[in-house]
Amino acid sequence: MNELIEAAKQAREKAYVPYSHFKVGAAVRAGDVIFTGCNIENASYGLAMCAERTAIFKAVSAGHLRLDAIAIIGDTTGPISPCGACRQVMAEFFAPEAPVTLTNLTGAQTDTTVAALLPGAFTKGDMQK
Repeated sequence: MNELIEAAKQAREKAYVPYSHFKVGAAVRAGDVIFTGCNIENASYGLAMCAERTAIFKAVSAGHLRLDAIAIIGDTTGPISPCGACRQVMAEFFAPEAPVTLTNLTGAQTDTTVAALLPGAFTKGDMQK
């Protein structure tokens, strides 16, 4: 996971955050490939994109539909926590037991899983009749 944390930290530096000034980075492992993402804001706040979804969407757009692990980093007091939208997207592309590392710039870290972050997630199985 240290490799993912370092990749997330580097991605965080590329964040476009002229409004909140709150940089977040994420890194996703898909097999032996790492995809990174940062948060990207917009003057129309609702159009902003979180780091987690940026990294996940990059992996998916490269053809990886099942992702293995994710690390997320931000300048927070404790380990950063993903928003609800990111948790739902994680539930779509990661197995419930996939590892999730939440950390901050001082090294505080929580290791968890997708299922622990979003118990009772709405999944593609719920879409079947």
